[in-house]
This record gives sequence, C-alpha cells and structure tokens, in this order.
Amino acid sequence: MSYGPAPEADAPARQWIAARSGVFGHYIGGQWVQASETFEVQEPATGNVLAQVAQGSQADVDAAVAAARAALPAWQAQGDHARARWLYAIARGIQKHARHFAVLESLDNGKPIRETRDIDIPLVARHFYHHAGWAQLLGSEFPGTHAYGVVGQVIPWNFPLLMLAWKVAPALAAGNTVVLKPAEYTPLTALRFAELVHEIGLPPGVFNLVTGDGRTGAAIVEHPGVDKIAFTGSTDVGRAIRKATAGSGKGLSLELGGKSPFIVFEDADLDSVVEGVVDAIWFNQGQVCCAGSRLLVQEGVAERLLEKLRDRMERLRVGSPLDKAVDMGAIVAPVQLDRIRQLCAQGVEEGATCWQPSWGVPADGWFHPPTLFTDVAPSSTIAQVEIFGPVLVSMTFRTPEEAVALANNTPFGLAASVWSENINLALDIAPRLKSGVVWINSTNLFDAAAGFGGYRESGFGREGGREGMWEYLKPERTHLGAPLPVIETAAVAVDAGPDDTHDDTADGTVDDSLSNGLPSIDRTPKLFIGGKQARPDSGYSRVVHALDGRAVGEVGDGNRKDIRNAVEAAQAASGWARLSGHQRAQILYYIAENLSARAAEFSARITSMTGDDRAAGDAEVSAAISRLFTYAAWADKHDGAVHDVPLRGVALAMHEPIGVVGVACPDPYPLLGLVSLVAPLLATGNRVVVIPSERFPLSATDLYSVLETSDVPAGVVNLVTGGRDGLARTLADHDDVDALWYFGSHAGATAVEKASAANLKRTWTEWTGREWLDPRAGEGREFLRRAVQVKNIWIPYGE
Repeated sequence: MSYGPAPEADAPARQWIAARSGVFGHYIGGQWVQASETFEVQEPATGNVLAQVAQGSQADVDAAVAAARAALPAWQAQGDHARARWLYAIARGIQKHARHFAVLESLDNGKPIRETRDIDIPLVARHFYHHAGWAQLLGSEFPGTHAYGVVGQVIPWNFPLLMLAWKVAPALAAGNTVVLKPAEYTPLTALRFAELVHEIGLPPGVFNLVTGDGRTGAAIVEHPGVDKIAFTGSTDVGRAIRKATAGSGKGLSLELGGKSPFIVFEDADLDSVVEGVVDAIWFNQGQVCCAGSRLLVQEGVAERLLEKLRDRMERLRVGSPLDKAVDMGAIVAPVQLDRIRQLCAQGVEEGATCWQPSWGVPADGWFHPPTLFTDVAPSSTIAQVEIFGPVLVSMTFRTPEEAVALANNTPFGLAASVWSENINLALDIAPRLKSGVVWINSTNLFDAAAGFGGYRESGFGREGGREGMWEYLKPERTHLGAPLPVIETAAVAVDAGPDDTHDDTADGTVDDSLSNGLPSIDRTPKLFIGGKQARPDSGYSRVVHALDGRAVGEVGDGNRKDIRNAVEAAQAASGWARLSGHQRAQILYYIAENLSARAAEFSARITSMTGDDRAAGDAEVSAAISRLFTYAAWADKHDGAVHDVPLRGVALAMHEPIGVVGVACPDPYPLLGLVSLVAPLLATGNRVVVIPSERFPLSATDLYSVLETSDVPAGVVNLVTGGRDGLARTLADHDDVDALWYFGSHAGATAVEKASAANLKRTWTEWTGREWLDPRAGEGREFLRRAVQVKNIWIPYGE
C-alpha cells in the first residue's frame, strides 16, 4: 500500500514571519534591537529565503552582557519559588504554542514535522517543567551553592529549540541570567521563544538573544563579563573555546561530537534492531551528535541483518519535512550536504562498499538518501570521522571483547547502543563502553531527568537531571573567596651545601655524622613510579629549602620521561577501578593507620620545611588522617541514582572513575593538600600521577614508604617531584591522561587549560587558594563529583 501525501499546514508560521516583514533583530534587555548587518536564513527543503536575521556585533554582545548583569541581582533576589513560577509559565507557553513551534522548526531546520511535533517540542516543555521543580528545590537540594552569574550559551542547528531548552532551563533555575546565540542556520524558533518570554513578562535582561555567525559566538565566549560558557557543537570549535577560556576562571561545559557504536549480538531480535537502526542514524537525517553511525554486528547474523536493513531502507520515504508521511527531511544547508557527499566519496575511494536505495531524492532543496557502507576498515575515515548525515558504516566482530574494542576505537565517547536478549551480556558490556550514555535494546532516548553528555573528545559536563544542574552552580566558597595561608614563595639563595646542624633526617633529629668527622649518609628521595622508587631520568636533584633559606633536603627533578613512565604505570593499574568500594576503603583506612603510626615524624618534617610550630604540623597530619577516613567512608557510599524517566524501564546513573588523573598539588599544607586531592580520586577508582608541592615536597616523598606498606597496588599512586608548572604542562599534553587537577599559579592554570584542549581532558584549576584545614573547603561532595563521570544506562523492560 503506497502512502499519499499528508501535508502539514504552514500558513500560520509563514504569516508570523511575514508579519515582521521577514526581518528579525536581537532581543536584549527585554527589547527588540535592530542591527545594521543581516544575513539570510534559508528553507532547507526548497532553498528559498525564509527571513533576514541580525548579525551580532561586539557592541550587541556588550549590550546583552550588560543587560544580563544588570538583571542578575533582582533575578536572584526573587527566590526559588518565584523562579520556579517563571519556568512553569514558560513551559505552559511552549505547550500552548506547540504546533506553531513545531512547524517553524521544520521549516527552518528541514527535519520532518513528525519529529518536531512528537519529540522535540514535547521535550522542550518537559525540560522547563522539570527545571521549574529544581528551581523550587534549589535551596534544599543544592545547599552551599551559588549561581555562576551571567551565562553565555552557544547552541547548534540540529535541535534548535531543544538545545535552547537544555541550556536555558537549568541556567535560569539555578539563578543565572543568560545571553544565548542560536545557530546561524536555524535561529527562528529561538526568536519565537524570545517573543514568548516577552509575552509572559519575564524580567528584562534575564534572557537575552543575540543572533549571528561564529564571530558572534566568539565575542560571547571571550567576553570578560560572562561567568560561564555552555557550548554544544563540533569538537574543533570546542577545542577553540577551551583555549579561549583558559585562565579566565569561567565555568565551561562542552557537548561535542560523537561516532557512536550500535552493537548487535547474535541473540538480538533482528527486526527490532532494524527499527532501532532507523531511529539511530536516519532520525533527523543523521544530524545527531549521538547518532548510531557505526553498526557493529556479530559475524553470525551480519548478512541476515544487512539484508533486512537494505529492505527497510528501500521503503524509507524522503521528502518535504512538512509531509507527515515522510521519514527523512532535508539536510540543513548546502555546505553540510557537500561535506556528507565528500565523505561518502572518500569512503568508496578507501575501499568500502556503498549501498543506497533505488529511488531518488527530491531535486529541489538539499536532500541526501539513506546510505549504508559495508566492507569498512575500523581505521578508515568514514569509521572515525563524524559525518553528521544519514550515513551508516557497518563492521563485524566475533566476541564480546572484540565488540568492546571496536566500540571504543574512537576518540569520541558520547553514546552507545547495545542489542541483546541476554540482559547479563548487555549489562556486562555497558560499563565497559567509553561513553556517557548507553541504551540497552533502544536508542536515542532522552529525558530532562537523565543527564546527557560524553567522555573524551565528546566533551565534558552533563545536561539534564541533577547532573545538569551542577553545571550552573558553584560552591559558595568560591563566590565569597577563601582564606589563603600566607607562604612566601619567592626564590631563596641556594646554599653551597647543608650546614652542620640542619635537620635532614626522616624523624626530624639532627644527623651528627659530620661532628664525628664522617660524611652524612645520603638519603635523597627518588620518584615513586609503578610501586617502586625510581631515580629521575634527568639525573638531577633539586634542593628543598625552608622558609629561612636553610637546605632541609633534596628531591629528584622529574622530567617528561618520568611523567611518561608514571602515566604508563597508572594505565597498567586499571584493575583498581574494578575493586569494590569496600576494598578501596580498606586500603585508604590502612594508609591512614600507617600514617598515624608515624604522625610525629611527618609533623616534624612539615615544620622543618614550613617553619610553623609543632602544633601546626600536628594539626596538618591529624587533618590528613581524618581526610583519609572521610574518603574511606565515602568509597562505598558515593552511589549513583535511578532516574524516573517516562518509559517502561529505568535509567541508571552510574558513577564511573575518570581513569588516569594528573594532580598538581599546592604549596600550602604540603601533606594535607596532597591527601585532600588524591584520596577522593582513589576512593572513586581512579589512578593518579601526582606532582607534590614544588616548594615543600619532602612530606610527599616520606609518604612513599607509607604507600608501600599499605597494600596500594603498583601504579595506582605515582609521584614525580620537580617543577610543578613544567610537569603539569606535560601531563596536560599527554593523551593518555584523562583529567588534570591543578592547584597553583594563575599562569600555570592558564597553560594547563590551553594544553588540555588537545584531547579535551577535564581540568579543575584553582589559583586563589583554600583553607585546607577547614573540612568545608578541603573535603566533601565537590571533590567526589569532580572525581567521577556519570554514565546513564537506559534499560527498557517488558515485552
């Protein structure tokens, strides 16, 4: 039975554009502002011009940021319930005008009306409803936090209004004000949204909209009056934003590209798999960051599945996005269509086999047929590069281990889909996939209650749920400022050698060898790599001076090769993550026990370096022991969550270790600072490469023997002494380091954040100091949140 056309009426949407003469300005401070320069917005299905939209200038961005800043105090003063009421009003407004938004989105973006009507717009309303609830509960559920302030948001063209909702709803719920730039190809629903918030009376300046191309987005990112940047888009632009914000102190969340695996085991229901593939790669014409673009099929069913898939592709319908009977609409712009065609041609050149249905696509507008590639090598361009179009590449595997290896053979890590009737197998595979979202026997499921975001070069941060709210809040301590112990770190003159009474023994006593006419026994500490003490590759040592200039010891001067060796050792210690929380807790308790037995020795060492009195040294050691107990306690209690999502099933939010984390420690509190940073990472299953306090490293080198006698597996903790900023930069450059915590200078933090853009590793940098003795600043959930990444596993159930 053939399908006839089922056109959606588009007259109301076109009349809305015509009523404004097809020309749109910015929405700044509650007013519409015209611009001297405009650009055309075209309809993908026809190529016709839809509207003229303002090109945002630096002056426009300045005005929008100023309006957001001016509105901030009153917006925050309204209180949680008032902000909840505003978000509720927005949600109601979206629902009342749902069809208008849906038609406008299809006109502007080219996606089928069925998708905008049944998926996008209902989800937009859902996000505002959900975050109205978070606004109401903000004070009780996020105590001790504060909004960032003015948030700059840059969103893509594939889900124009939905991406707006993902970002604006949590930002407003947290008490921020917003400056948003929609994609240049698809700004119309954002403009209609600005009209909506104006109609309901949202206070001027709380939401500001500046349209434009990449120049406008760059002006928002680089603006000194913006406190946080939230970006969704390409990985290359994400890298540029990471570099542009380095050292600025701005919050940053990035949701970037993907090359998601769609894994099919031989016991899967193949008919369901076929429909899942349709949703995974041909939904929104494949213009989805988490599209299941890599089909990985177990060999035994590969040919049978591909035969079914080709038959289903032959029956897909491509045409006008306003036709309710079509499956695929138009590609958003000619430049994107050209990129898709170019990558398909490259796939053929590299030896893959291309298959497309026998029918053609409309000649008018920008359309591309559903495309399947077989005989694809895992290293080929089309298997590695995000095509962002309706193109599926297929590969085969034999064993579950090979499936995991193929799935993780990509720099991205946004989403994955696992298909098997064996739930034990599916739930064994899901945690082993390096992706932020895993769908079991399903794909492309989204909800406001479940966080969405990626690992590795797919960015960092989450959108949706409690995880997404944290992206728009920061601890009140950083907002108010924290005490900074005053330690003079100016360089001191290097002595020709230690004097005959200096304190260089582990227990703080004076070595009397020289008074007996004998040389002292050298005990210069080495590095600690892979569970063993190792001499520095450089062959150099550095003298450690007390504040008064006395030489109190020497440590090895680590270099790039030492960092390389430490990272390799940490990578080899991956079994630490597979231990239970209880097992990790026992080892942390054991470290604390052994440190307690040598408390007097460590206290003396601290005071010999810092010049503090013995009471201060005792207090620091006591706090370090307590901190180890804190994270031993948390090791089996930092649980995930089960999200309430609107389907027959559950979404499990699992806390996973990040992997190998570099840690550059502060100079104040040389022992406590190190323990405060390393312990939460160990409790949550990470392995660490630590750069101890550059100025006072002897507490860390004394800690080697504690670790060696506390059952810490080799490679879990590695310590490399030396120049903090140089070694931290090496860690930031290293592609096998998954995250970096840096507590040092502003210049060092800036360099680390810039270098981290290479593989988009997560960074946590601070240069203003903390009062590490205060548990409110030195321990707790803030550290635990930063020590994990959240994986949401969707598990539908039932027949």
